[in-house]
Amino acid sequence: EDAWVTSYQRQVPHWHSVSLSHQHSTIPISISRVNQFDAARLDIELSAMLKEQLVKVFSLMKPGMLFQYEPELDAFLEFLIWRFSIWVDKPTPGIALMNLRYRDERAVALRGKALPTSLVCLTPYLSAVRTGLEGPGLTFAQKMWYCVAAVGGQYIWARLQSFSAFRRWGDSEQRPLARRAWGLMQRIEGLYKAASFGNLLIFLYTGRYRNLIERSLQARLVYESPNMNQAVSFEYMNRQLVWNEFSEMLLLLLPLLNSSTVKSFLHPFSKDKSSSSKEDDSICPICRASPTLVYLALPCQHRYCYYCLRTRCAAVPSFQCSRCSEPVVAMQRHGSVVEHKTQ
Repeated sequence: EDAWVTSYQRQVPHWHSVSLSHQHSTIPISISRVNQFDAARLDIELSAMLKEQLVKVFSLMKPGMLFQYEPELDAFLEFLIWRFSIWVDKPTPGIALMNLRYRDERAVALRGKALPTSLVCLTPYLSAVRTGLEGPGLTFAQKMWYCVAAVGGQYIWARLQSFSAFRRWGDSEQRPLARRAWGLMQRIEGLYKAASFGNLLIFLYTGRYRNLIERSLQARLVYESPNMNQAVSFEYMNRQLVWNEFSEMLLLLLPLLNSSTVKSFLHPFSKDKSSSSKEDDSICPICRASPTLVYLALPCQHRYCYYCLRTRCAAVPSFQCSRCSEPVVAMQRHGSVVEHKTQ
């Protein structure tokens, strides 16, 4: 018995060190790339909705006034989203909807170095179950640099582009300094797009850091709750696709339909055509207004506006009267001689 107690006391410090090492270990995790892209898209849509509502406030002011301050407006909205989300250790609305949050990957990497490789196999039995999603949020410096890059950087670049386009730095007639500045801007933009494309390829392979700002700050998106159901519902998407296809079909077919033909087809099914005939006989059945220049459709002698009847007869050679569906063979001014519709 004394030998068991002595052996246990010898192993206690060893097991304690392994437990502490396990608390700082890093578990490899995989975050859905689709969720990360969807979070970025939702944030863009939210910013567009806020901008639309803000523009409506100034709808009665001078037209084009907000166009001059569009970069400032975009920067203001992005700053508001950053101020009430990332600055207070909360995810942006799009990131929250996708059950994600930002994690400081540098702090997680430093903690993972404390685990000896020979003790990795023992760590799952020494403490509570971990998911690999643990880790601190962004630091104060990371938050500030995120605001400078995402808000200030985009605003400065948008203003610089608009100013250079207004001053026409790219024209050959400008001063050499302006042309050099324009060429430098084009090279910087090309390098940024190339770097963004390379970062996209790396992101698709590793699933980390959607853009260059997140990669430079080591701010990784991880799941907020590991137990949240990640099921995707396509009900809204299917409904949207059906309505889009239906609206496109209507836009294609409606110009091909003749309204007079449709009216004449539905006229026999009208319920109160006998009671409303006397009431509607004094107005033009096409424009539903009192005719200024009255013409009669022959042989039925119903009253029309001259321009309504002339355009319909010219567009449709076999035009039928909108009241009685009888083919119109000629037109006559009220109280005058017959005028054929082929004239």
